[in-house]
Amino acid sequence: MRHRTLLQRLGRKARGYVAKIRRLLRSVRVESAHPDDAWAHARLTPAEERVYAAMDPRDREHACRVAQALLRGHPDVGAEVVAAALLHDCGKSVRPYRVAERVLVGLIPNRVARLLPPVGAIGIRAHHPELGARLLAHAGARPRVCRLVARHHHPGGDPDATLLHEYDDRE
Repeated sequence: MRHRTLLQRLGRKARGYVAKIRRLLRSVRVESAHPDDAWAHARLTPAEERVYAAMDPRDREHACRVAQALLRGHPDVGAEVVAAALLHDCGKSVRPYRVAERVLVGLIPNRVARLLPPVGAIGIRAHHPELGARLLAHAGARPRVCRLVARHHHPGGDPDATLLHEYDDRE
């Protein structure tokens, strides 16, 4: 039983890294991003729409893919979970990334990056869930959306945050 759990965990990690590499390759050119903004705006409050619109197009495209995959797998998921999926990376928008930074930052394990303060490209990436939650709260987003964004990398037993984390890792 323990052996199977370890293999399942390793398989999940491997799939996560493959998805991360695909995401990094797609993120090199901003011109190649085509987020489904109309679809996203229909699922957000006006305050959340403003935060979403300020995100990098590559992050918006990733967010749309995460939210749409989540809905395909769980069609009855709540509207706030979908909104959180669309906004989960909004904390990255506090500082624009240069292309090389996008690639390099994506290669550094989150556990290592979290040891740094929330400044610079690596620090922003490591702390983007908390930064995004603060950004959303300041904008007037729904409190549950803020909490889910804050917990999307460290769900802490919240089933909706766990779901968001799993779909973000897949995408």
